[in-house]
Amino acid sequence: MIPTVLPDPDVFTAGTGEPSLRWGIVGPGWIAGAFVDALHRHTTQQVVAVASRSQDRAESFASEHGVEHTVVGVEALLARSDIDVVYIATPQSEHATVALAAIAAGKHVLVEKPFTVTADEARTVAAAARAAGVLAMEAMWSRYLPQASVIRKLIADGALGTVQSVLADHGQAIPFSPDHRLFRPELGGGALLDLGIYTLQFASMVLGNPSTVTARGTMTDTGVDAAATLILDHESGAQAALFTTILARTPMAASIAGTEGTIVLDGVFYAPTTLKVWGAEHGSTVLHWADPTGVQGFDALSWEATALARFVGDGRTESPLHTIDETVAVLETIDTARAQIADAHDRALAEAAR
Repeated sequence: MIPTVLPDPDVFTAGTGEPSLRWGIVGPGWIAGAFVDALHRHTTQQVVAVASRSQDRAESFASEHGVEHTVVGVEALLARSDIDVVYIATPQSEHATVALAAIAAGKHVLVEKPFTVTADEARTVAAAARAAGVLAMEAMWSRYLPQASVIRKLIADGALGTVQSVLADHGQAIPFSPDHRLFRPELGGGALLDLGIYTLQFASMVLGNPSTVTARGTMTDTGVDAAATLILDHESGAQAALFTTILARTPMAASIAGTEGTIVLDGVFYAPTTLKVWGAEHGSTVLHWADPTGVQGFDALSWEATALARFVGDGRTESPLHTIDETVAVLETIDTARAQIADAHDRALAEAAR
């Protein structure tokens, strides 16, 4: 039954006992810049150094984002004794290699989504982190936003009854260029790994692992998935219907519908947003929720950093809100979907050639 008052979120408030870790940044692109700025404004974390293949690029990033030290190359960063955790924001094709090197150096790792390009790579990184006793975590910021806490509480309290469906979309209109990373298969391009992963983690948070995956989509001439529609069936009988594309900007909204109530997240659902909740009966009162913290936009990347620090302080080696096993499972779904789309594409080409 829908409550008359929505629950307050549990948030990772900075300065509540978490250690002030010393961070190194690998991959000084725009998302790394947003991440560092968020840490400076909203956390007690310390950004010590940034690494790049180019000294000029490292120095430019450091100057713009207030980082004291620059180094050339990952090895130089990992050799520093004043680095506790490495934030990896390289092209996703390099995530596994850099993460394994950081883990071997005894560093905790926060790896931008997707954690790796394939589930097999993720298993390798997970095994290495567990053997080394360091924390490995995907930078899936959506899981640490206040709205995610409210959703988890409503579901755990049975407010929605039995969940029947999850709907989510994420599409961006990316201008085509064969040099753009999203159109390059060797860089882990395609809609599913970069955009669709947000819809998949959302469905996974609510419903867990699917029992079957059915995917349909299109491919670019460069060999990556351009658009994909996924139907995920679950043993409970619930279904998730997810859509992603790099060809058009979609509403980027999401919903969860159960036998007793519904949650609708306004676009952009995977970033700080508002949501509505109502009961299953016709004419039910609509409850509105807005983030009470005032942390908006990419400043909300700070939540995942404080969460990681708290987990490290608690002696954890993975996130309890987004475990490594779940990270691997989401990538397994993406592996399956990409294979289905590619196979259908190849069959269509073969048929057209007859």
